[in-house]
Amino acid sequence: MPCIEETPGLHFPELPPRNGTSLELASESLLDSEGSKELEAMLPWRQLRADVWAQSFLFVLGELFLILLLPIISGCPEKCRCHSSSGSVDCSRQGLAEIPSDLPPQTLTLHLQDNHIRWLPAFAFRSVARLTTLNLSNNSLAHLAPMAFHGLRHLQVLNLTQNCLRSLESRFFHSLPQLRELDVSSNNISHLPTSLDEPWEKLTVFAVQRNQLQLLHRGLLDSMPSVRLLFLKDNLWKCNCHLLGLKLWLEKFIYNGGITDGAICESPDIWKGKDLLKIPHELYPPCPLLPPGVVSLQDQQPGSAHRASPRSPEDHSFGDRDSLECEFKPKPRPTNLRHAVATVIITGVVCGILCLMMLAAAIYGCTYAAITAQYQGGPLAQANKPGKTGGKELPDSSPA
Repeated sequence: MPCIEETPGLHFPELPPRNGTSLELASESLLDSEGSKELEAMLPWRQLRADVWAQSFLFVLGELFLILLLPIISGCPEKCRCHSSSGSVDCSRQGLAEIPSDLPPQTLTLHLQDNHIRWLPAFAFRSVARLTTLNLSNNSLAHLAPMAFHGLRHLQVLNLTQNCLRSLESRFFHSLPQLRELDVSSNNISHLPTSLDEPWEKLTVFAVQRNQLQLLHRGLLDSMPSVRLLFLKDNLWKCNCHLLGLKLWLEKFIYNGGITDGAICESPDIWKGKDLLKIPHELYPPCPLLPPGVVSLQDQQPGSAHRASPRSPEDHSFGDRDSLECEFKPKPRPTNLRHAVATVIITGVVCGILCLMMLAAAIYGCTYAAITAQYQGGPLAQANKPGKTGGKELPDSSPA
């Protein structure tokens, strides 16, 4: 083997032996150098891709955290059951005395029936502005603050049955522009507003049965142009002149396809137990004109009966006389075509019978007179004949 002279001061490290020719060894060394260069060139891109993957993973993890833990973060009242998928919160039959303050803001349906809630303060549902259905039935509600339902712009169904409410103010109706169903049955309501400043366009179901109502103003019903179901039974309806407007409205309502359970009269005694719609129009007396300064029942606002001004004995007797006249004074002319035609027919039949009776009486009288004259005429003629001959013979028998 040829010897290689060693240069002083230079030391070459011993390399491990490699198998193969010198060409193969040169190519391997070249590939190793090029791979290292490519690896160095790709290293920043690999780091960037890893950062993107890390950010995507953190974003997905955050979304899952919000979806799964948002109901927990927003909170659910202690005695309630929250269903985040449907937006429903059930707080029924829990003995609650007030509205829970920590209701989830995404609540759409709230069940508060069968509790002991006695009153609703102003802005009682400010934390659940998206509410669409509210059930407050079978509580002890006796008072509603004027702004109790303020902010519930999306509420569509409100159930207030089986409570102790005595009246509803017009501001209560204005707070719920999207309401479609209102049920206030089985309360102690004796007064409702005479009318609304703005029409209640969306209301389709209105239930006031089993209350203490004596009067329902037509103006209030005219403010509900979309009503299709109206429940009125089991009230203290006073079927006098003031309720004639309700009768006329109900007839038009039924003619246009509306559905109602009717109104059964409770007073006066003459109409007690009868359906308001079955009492003829002409039997309703006209309302008497009231003197200046006297407020009629039509103009009284809800709650005005509880603040009635003192009246003198003369005014009291005057009011009693007006009420009697209002209930029993007959109406001068019919207003129903059907009853008018029936009246004409009955009158014609009676007149015909009277004419026949008069004709029969005339025939009988004439016949009787003729028979009487014929009977008395024969003897008189025979008695008159000797008198006539005697008159003629007397001159002949006289002396010359």
